Amino acid sequence: MNEIFAYPFDAAEIMKKQKRLRREMLEDGTSRIKKKIAILGGSTVDAVRDVLELFLLDYGIEPEFWTSEYGQFGNEALFPSEEFIDFKPDIIYIHTSFRNIDRLPAVTDDEETAEKMPEEYLGFFRERWEKLNETFGCPIIQNNFELPPYRLLGNFDGVDVHGAVRFVREVNCLFAQEAYGRGYLHICDLNYVASCYGLDEWHDGAQWYMYKYAFPMKAVPYIAANLAAMIKAMFGKNKKVLALDLDNTLWGGIVGDDGVEGLKIGRDLPSGQVYSEFQEYVKRHRDIGVMLTVCSKNDEDNAYAGLNHPDSTLTPDDFTVIKANWDNKDENILRTADMMSLLPESFVFADDNPAERQIVRDRIKGAAVPEMDGAENYIRILDRNRYFEVTGKLTADDLNRAEMYRANAARAAVRSSIADYGEYLDSLDMKADIRPFEPLYIARIAQLTNKSNQFNVTTRRYTEGEIANISRDPGYIPLYGRLSDKFGDNGVVSVVIGNIKGAELHMDLWIMSCRVLKRDMEFAMLDELVRRAKEKSIKKIVGYYYPTAKNSMVRELYGKFGFEKVSEDDSGNTIWHLDIDDYTKKNVHISVNMQEN
Repeated sequence: MNEIFAYPFDAAEIMKKQKRLRREMLEDGTSRIKKKIAILGGSTVDAVRDVLELFLLDYGIEPEFWTSEYGQFGNEALFPSEEFIDFKPDIIYIHTSFRNIDRLPAVTDDEETAEKMPEEYLGFFRERWEKLNETFGCPIIQNNFELPPYRLLGNFDGVDVHGAVRFVREVNCLFAQEAYGRGYLHICDLNYVASCYGLDEWHDGAQWYMYKYAFPMKAVPYIAANLAAMIKAMFGKNKKVLALDLDNTLWGGIVGDDGVEGLKIGRDLPSGQVYSEFQEYVKRHRDIGVMLTVCSKNDEDNAYAGLNHPDSTLTPDDFTVIKANWDNKDENILRTADMMSLLPESFVFADDNPAERQIVRDRIKGAAVPEMDGAENYIRILDRNRYFEVTGKLTADDLNRAEMYRANAARAAVRSSIADYGEYLDSLDMKADIRPFEPLYIARIAQLTNKSNQFNVTTRRYTEGEIANISRDPGYIPLYGRLSDKFGDNGVVSVVIGNIKGAELHMDLWIMSCRVLKRDMEFAMLDELVRRAKEKSIKKIVGYYYPTAKNSMVRELYGKFGFEKVSEDDSGNTIWHLDIDDYTKKNVHISVNMQEN
């Protein structure tokens, strides 16, 4: 990640260097996924589009843009032009602001009229969201509204039904409720961005009246950063692990020198309160599925003693892996990543020591290493960098992820004690549920298609709406797999989607979570896929592999399955065939429940 885009960034520097930055990133040889983004603007959007591109390139996404004519967001939504339709966007962004609210409640309106106005305004947008969803079926990002630049009624403006402040707040609440109930709709919290920036500076009249920009140019990077965080999360570019130093990061002082009793932590002392609040903030990340690890130069006994401090919010049980030793921290992060079957770039490393930060930054490319400058700023720095952006309702697998990875560590311990790998797999007592897509798991299935990068043969991404449509389409064989064992439930870990074309089944998707690698779940999924294909009189399965910078582990997946390679082009894209009449089962270590829906 480029440090220039990390919070706290220099907005003026980004604006000044944007052309050079774009050129350098496009020429740096980085492999990026390509996505099409349509922007329907309620104001001039050129600057937001251009800076958004920089943040997305930094996240590993190369965007292609289509933008509506100025102020035509409403018309393009209801009556999309041929150019818009032909563009086939992966995401639609409706960039509106307070400047687009054409009528506010007037003090001369009767109360009944004023009270209905927020709902009526919602109706204007709801009609357009539904039309866009019907036409394009892709995620829609909608700005909410920043507060107005004035309060006609003073403080009463937020209370009275005629107040502009109250109107904006009610519309924003209605937008939030709609987004919570519509899987395809996401709210970009422009109101929060404007509040952080400062409303007085945000409402720059000169920029609006002269150029129809709804905010000052200096605010553009903040808007772009907020929006880019949403988009990268939708396409599986979130970080997954927060690796934490201990001394002067989770508590004040050095546990080895000061002793547990000398640590600054707890709400009784001002110097300890800042660390307690940071620990509380960190622990809430565990609650949303972020894995926490320790990466500290310390004696292990001292590390555990500090975490068991009576005023510590975090305890050893909150961490998936604890590495407290005197090895280099980059080496410990790499070992931790290997234990968790994750790429090192999935990590955020938080450490108060600038020298340690720079070593990790230099040696682990792609890992995020924020500038942890001053304990009073720790929360803001992590929060504004948006490493762990949430874009939809949290699934049960999200909430249980930390426990799943802790169980993986226990499996690794068992594996090291058993010489024969087949014996090790049998010792796990694995059980799988493999079934067609069910409504209960649509969100998790869509999430997995966007997060899985290594065990993913085609790297296709799907929205919840697309997954729901496939689940109802008889032209597909879609399966999900859950895997559990004596250590716990891994949740939904594998998804396959086959498209029926006559007597052939063409594989659009084959993915598996890295936390169950080398457990033979892929063989269990294949057995069930073949069984269902035979039921539909299919004779041949056609598999596709499209190489990326991260999915080399599945280059020969179909060969391992017994498929025959029939073609390979200069880019390494391969096509494989399997005649299934003489297929024999491959799975021998997992007990499979194949109950129909």
